[in-house]
Amino acid sequence: MVRKLGRTTDQRKALLRGLATDLIIHERLETTEAKAKELRSVVEKMITLGKRGDIHARRQAAAFLYNTEANEDEVAVQKLFNDIAGRYEERQGGYTRVLKLGPRRGDGAEMAIIELV
Repeated sequence: MVRKLGRTTDQRKALLRGLATDLIIHERLETTEAKAKELRSVVEKMITLGKRGDIHARRQAAAFLYNTEANEDEVAVQKLFNDIAGRYEERQGGYTRVLKLGPRRGDGAEMAIIELV
């Protein structure tokens, strides 16, 4: 089951690309529970690409993740392949953790923290 998150397909893809890029760079995000649970599968696939480490996997990751800074090309992709992939070399999946926080004050949306284990 794919969560639609109240968005069209292209909006949903853009949202997950942005969240995945931010999670790889910062290694921890606070977002709604539904977004965190959907983001988990996307980031796990990116880390699996990082563990493969070949040029094709790097290009696939670069095609999905956003370039965060114009002067520093592919910050997220380099961090994914150089730092994060090596950290999970022995681990077979389960690279992320979702911690529930409770409702948001404004609209009562269930909030969660998603982080790399």
